[in-house]
Amino acid sequence: MPAPHRASVFDSGSWELDLARRELRTNGVAVPLGVRAFDIVEVLVQSAGELVTKDEIMRRVWSRAIVEESTLQVHISAIRKALGPDRGLLKTVFGRGYRLLGHWPLTQGAVPPDPVVFQIVPAPVASSSNLPLPTSELIGRETARQHLLALLSAYRVVTLTGPGGIGKSALALDVARQFLPREAGDGWLVELAPLSDPRLVPSTVAGVLGLKLGEDAISDEAVARAIGAKQLLLVLDNCEHVVDAAATFAETVMRLCPRTTVLATSREVFRIGGEHVYRVPPLEVPPEDAEDPSDILRHSAVALFIARTRALDSDFSTNGDDLSAIAAICRHLDGIPLAIEFAAARSAVLGARHTASRLDDRFALLTSGRRNALSRHRTLRAALDWSYDLLPDPEKCLLRRLAVFAGGFTIEAATAVMDGGDNGEAPIMEGMARLLEKSLITRDGSIAGRWRLLETIRAYALEKLVASDEAERTARRHAEYYRGVFERAEAESKTRPAVEWVADHGPLIDNLRSALDWAFSPEGDASIGVALTAVAAPLWMRLSLLGECRSRAEQALATINAGESRDARQEMKVQAALGTSLYCIRGPAVAEAGAAWAKALELAERLGDAEFRLQSLWGQWSFHLNSGRQDIALELAQKYCSLAAEASDQLTGERMLGMVEHRRGDLRSARRHFERVLAHYEASNGQQVSYLPVDFRVVTRALFARILWLQGFPDQAMRTAAASVEQARSVSNATWFHCALSACLIALWVGDLQAAARYIEMVLDPSRNRELPLYSAFGQACRGMIAIRGGDIANGVRHLRSGLDHLGEGNSDLPFVISELAEALGHAGRIAEGLAAIEETIDRAERGREHWMMAELLRIKSELLLLDGPASAAAAEDHLRAALDWAHRQDALSWELRAATSLARLRAKRGRTDEARQVLAPVYDRFTEGFETADLRAAKAMLDALPPRPAEPMA
Repeated sequence: MPAPHRASVFDSGSWELDLARRELRTNGVAVPLGVRAFDIVEVLVQSAGELVTKDEIMRRVWSRAIVEESTLQVHISAIRKALGPDRGLLKTVFGRGYRLLGHWPLTQGAVPPDPVVFQIVPAPVASSSNLPLPTSELIGRETARQHLLALLSAYRVVTLTGPGGIGKSALALDVARQFLPREAGDGWLVELAPLSDPRLVPSTVAGVLGLKLGEDAISDEAVARAIGAKQLLLVLDNCEHVVDAAATFAETVMRLCPRTTVLATSREVFRIGGEHVYRVPPLEVPPEDAEDPSDILRHSAVALFIARTRALDSDFSTNGDDLSAIAAICRHLDGIPLAIEFAAARSAVLGARHTASRLDDRFALLTSGRRNALSRHRTLRAALDWSYDLLPDPEKCLLRRLAVFAGGFTIEAATAVMDGGDNGEAPIMEGMARLLEKSLITRDGSIAGRWRLLETIRAYALEKLVASDEAERTARRHAEYYRGVFERAEAESKTRPAVEWVADHGPLIDNLRSALDWAFSPEGDASIGVALTAVAAPLWMRLSLLGECRSRAEQALATINAGESRDARQEMKVQAALGTSLYCIRGPAVAEAGAAWAKALELAERLGDAEFRLQSLWGQWSFHLNSGRQDIALELAQKYCSLAAEASDQLTGERMLGMVEHRRGDLRSARRHFERVLAHYEASNGQQVSYLPVDFRVVTRALFARILWLQGFPDQAMRTAAASVEQARSVSNATWFHCALSACLIALWVGDLQAAARYIEMVLDPSRNRELPLYSAFGQACRGMIAIRGGDIANGVRHLRSGLDHLGEGNSDLPFVISELAEALGHAGRIAEGLAAIEETIDRAERGREHWMMAELLRIKSELLLLDGPASAAAAEDHLRAALDWAHRQDALSWELRAATSLARLRAKRGRTDEARQVLAPVYDRFTEGFETADLRAAKAMLDALPPRPAEPMA
């Protein structure tokens, strides 16, 4: 603390610092400044514009305490706020300290008379504080406590605000108890909750302080003058119902009591000059994907729940299931301490899991308040009744209507659900501002321009809405508004980059669900539900919510088929959404997907809708491609290309042609198509075709990696596969999984098991894996392949079978999975079973002209025949020669190398070493890279093991 000075005034233009009154004034008007902040200004003024280091300031102002630099920064911020337009007078010298600019001449000021005109009579307590002792530990507020301690010495009025039950009073009392030992002076708690008349605020304060003022003399100013220069901390608790009177009193204290600090708690802020508002945050809750017990336990909401439950039940312990239930309870209750304490009390009786299952009826369940609590804190409903009853009718109406929003909302959305929306947004904005001040709505921290209700407040307000005559009207306005939003979003999905589009529209998913639930309910309007389903498909696709898309589409089609809402265009869109979602969930060859695409195509052609004709052609192409009808798929791809006008659609057509050629085994043609797609990718601005479940131009890079490997470029293939995964990071989960699985296959082919395992863990990551069972099934199959290559055949076969059970027919990589299983069965001694599986796969490939793996299938069959015994050696050699022929004609150098290695091994075992070298060496010599990969190392080892070729005789 600075040394005491005689009464004097430092003057700098419109600013003056009065040491006697401890006032910073501008044009004669005092500016509120906290005790320590005033001391800092005094130090800076005395330095006459010279630099004062941070250490010097802290040494002189906090001579008996150790403070962190962050505390000083809080006070500097308070001084700048007080200086207002002249904040530039206080300069920061980076890393060193501060200086106060301007001319501040010293002038003598008369010592003012003692402003204390009434006698202070000590309150009937044994100390200079009536703050109650803590009854339990305050959990999860350490950061808030430290920040508030700094604020209290920097500002004259600090208001803690937040919704009911957030813990404002408990935090204020805890901070006050910590603050008083650090600062000289008294501390007094003034409980305003019992007041029914705002005019009683000054007399209530006077009574707590023990002031003898006389009934007729009690006023804000009289109480403030009685306090005078005493150093006090006044805790004004629960001010919201008398907020205007409490604010006026605090303002008077700031003007007349230079050493008094006010710490207030209120659901509504004072809105007075010099007030610093601290919004008390909820306790930290675990995220939905938290599974690790230590991660769950580190969140303060969970710590409070466990501490309160154990206080009521000393035998309470947690296990994995209990912790998950506790985490869910804390999330549902928004981290509100009062609600969590109620839930903890119930859990001590019912158990955490049972309590979690009953939270939908939270207001009936959470009623176990403490006996010594205020009446409005004895049940969760009572806590919210207190806030709601204080609202004027227009704000009550707005709060009820806002409860219709299941997620965040904008001003535009809020206006849409209000009957007065025709008057524009201004009155709604004003009402929302008032509710925000009263802590009944909060800003959505993740998105600018959006607000939300805490879930507990929403549940309460929704009860009020349902009980009113506004419920049906509000729900209809809500659904109609989002129908319009998604009509615009559908159009934007064709022109905006996918990442931007998802960032804007992804947060609307909860409101979309809510609107659909109402529309298809008995009280709703199914025609709105069908229309909304028809335009919402792009959102479900890009969020990879394919299961939800399917169920919503089926719900809409049931309504259409019942004749309740028959609109051909809407039906076309819903059929396309159903076909696309079935494609990802059950596989592209499932009959229901084919039927949905056929109906969508019929409607598109009848309506002359060029966009959905292309979309339906793509669906039909996918169905036939994966059903083993390559000729039909080629015709559909060619028709698609002939109709495609937009560059993005033309690229999709190129990819479709490339896929057909790849499946047929024409790698050269497939590569040309894929290269054209990749070459023109940038020209399309990275825009994903809106109706496709994955960004196939991103996936094309992964397919191109496969072609590279097949043609004998394994190093390039690995680099390209890794690039596709990296590129897919910011796209949909379906795109991510597709690329990661393709990269895993490349890694398996080159023998990099670590990379393969890394890619598979990406696919099976539960935080990303949502409603994409086919990808998960294939991921399980790949996990089996990794296990087999690591020598764990039994476990590998189990994973492979598990994956196959869920892959279904028509998966493009099904032949590869079956071939891996057949080979593993052979090594496990189940040769006949393996041969049956591989022969069925060969037959299927021949019927469907799906020849891209024919060489490898024949090679595996030959290996199984050799395991069956020497009698099959001739047949095995025939299959290997056929495999070589297939691979050579297809330009599949990697398959050719495998077949050549197997044939060379067979010939070497039969003593035909020259023939072994003749078949393997020329194939090996055609490679230019990848010599450290598994196949090339095996081939090289085979060649090295063969005896050298005899030298040619001299001529």
